Amino acid sequence: MNPLHTHTQDDFGTSPWTLGQRVKMALWFTCWALLCAWTPKQLNFVRLAVLRAFGARLHGRPFVHPKARIRIPWHLTMQHRACLGEYANAYTLGEIEIGEGSTVAQEAYLCTGTHDLDDPKWPLQTAKITIGRDVFIGARAFVLPGVVIGDRAVIGACSVVTKDIPANAVAAGQPAKVLRLRASAP
Repeated sequence: MNPLHTHTQDDFGTSPWTLGQRVKMALWFTCWALLCAWTPKQLNFVRLAVLRAFGARLHGRPFVHPKARIRIPWHLTMQHRACLGEYANAYTLGEIEIGEGSTVAQEAYLCTGTHDLDDPKWPLQTAKITIGRDVFIGARAFVLPGVVIGDRAVIGACSVVTKDIPANAVAAGQPAKVLRLRASAP
């Protein structure tokens, strides 16, 4: 598990982000809507250029579906051939790294944020989600903050991943449990 980071907030209603960060986020949402969300799949290079312009770290040629949702692009790292599918949510309040050849299927949710519910101010807490190489995260799966998913793991559709999943594991359920190990890599 990646460690949680607690953000400083004066009270429950205040944002942990500076005014400058909030303006940059508003500009990001506007640019994505105007330049990317309507584009056909073949214009992936346009979406990648816009993501790079907003600080996403993209290596090689990942694929980002035009209907994918990315909260804060400068917290996103994607390796070559990584894929964010249709309506996949990269809720990047904290860092998300998606390894080479990994797929985050449609409507899956990668959530890097939570709150410290024991503190009356409910401060934001974030933790990096790390997805290894050649991972498949099924449709509508939900990955919690801090989770590390090992290389070649498979997460079943509609699973809730609350803890680390080892390499080559097939995991499913709510909460996700390792069901078996995949055969060795070819």
